[in-house]
Amino acid sequence: MSTLNFFAPCPRGLEHLLVKELEQLNASYIKATHGGVSFAGDTALMYRANLHSRIASRILLRLGNQAYRNEDDVYKLAARMPWSSYFTTDHTIKIEVTAIKSPLKSLEFITLRIKDAVCDYFRDLMDVRPSVDTVTPDARIYAFLTENEAAIHLARYGEELFKRGWRMDKGRAPLRENLAAGLVMLSGWQPNQTLLDPMCGSGTIAIEAGLMAANIPPGWQRHFAFEKYRPFDKSLWQSVKNDVVIDKTPRALYASDISAHAVRDMANNLTRAGLPFPIAFEQQSALDVLPPTSEGVMLCNPPYGERIDVVSALEDAAFFKDWADHLKANYAGWNAYLLTNDRDLPKHMRLSATKKTPLYNGALDCRLFEFKMVAGSARKPRVVTDADDAQ
Repeated sequence: MSTLNFFAPCPRGLEHLLVKELEQLNASYIKATHGGVSFAGDTALMYRANLHSRIASRILLRLGNQAYRNEDDVYKLAARMPWSSYFTTDHTIKIEVTAIKSPLKSLEFITLRIKDAVCDYFRDLMDVRPSVDTVTPDARIYAFLTENEAAIHLARYGEELFKRGWRMDKGRAPLRENLAAGLVMLSGWQPNQTLLDPMCGSGTIAIEAGLMAANIPPGWQRHFAFEKYRPFDKSLWQSVKNDVVIDKTPRALYASDISAHAVRDMANNLTRAGLPFPIAFEQQSALDVLPPTSEGVMLCNPPYGERIDVVSALEDAAFFKDWADHLKANYAGWNAYLLTNDRDLPKHMRLSATKKTPLYNGALDCRLFEFKMVAGSARKPRVVTDADDAQ
């Protein structure tokens, strides 16, 4: 098989985890950049990456790149791509452009020029052109512009990879599935450990952990656009899927939320996720949740101001102090991980963060705080400051 070039965007802060995934999938020429990872491999690798990557938001096939000075240069680059090798005029298209320090004045105009290049290619070839569908296109074409280089990519997966297919019920501020998977990995949780999410919302963190423990690929329940593109190797795709071995070993996974609606959402999502073992969940305030085992990993994404527009106890520093007292009294031996955009959370909780990891939840600049729980006051570990972010 010939070697193909790819780029996989991912949530900012998780690039190193995506590198590890691609190494395990035997990709080559792996290089992390801001917000994603470039790599190379054959068609089988492309199939494996789409099926197995828990961190990638997309797997983009890199068609070509060149230096540019103006819109005409980008048009010429797009016009010489062999579009008929990938889709036909019966497929709909959508063009998306991202730019960093590009000298071009209008991304809308360059988007139109790339669309014109694709349509002109087919019109010259067969006197007919594909239609544009900005909602559910068959083929998504991405252009990335830097200060002096343009690159054209084709997405062959359909919807974004973080849309696993099981989360139909979600709360007001759901955590994307690939970010949730990244949080589980960053916590260091292993399937033989207890995992608890006491503010579970629609259950994304606990379910992603369950899928990881069961070795169920994130793309297991969905279809991909490449299945209807040319060329598609059906037997190779089936071979990649046949390599999956599900682990049915029961795991100690627990979740709860104060909201009855959130717990109903989790119940529905859990049913669709198809795990071979149960996750214990209930409606309960985080202030009342007791540890199910003597040690384990607590991982949660508490609601916070910019992410969800509500006035509640969770936005009150007093709640976090009371919750921290509850953790110190009951969770000695546990490691707690909280994702928030509130840099003052450790101060509100009067706990010392032993580690904090910069992450982005969409556009929100967040931190994943680690607290190693000990009985009583947790003042011995050094408090991590903002200055440590640069290290």
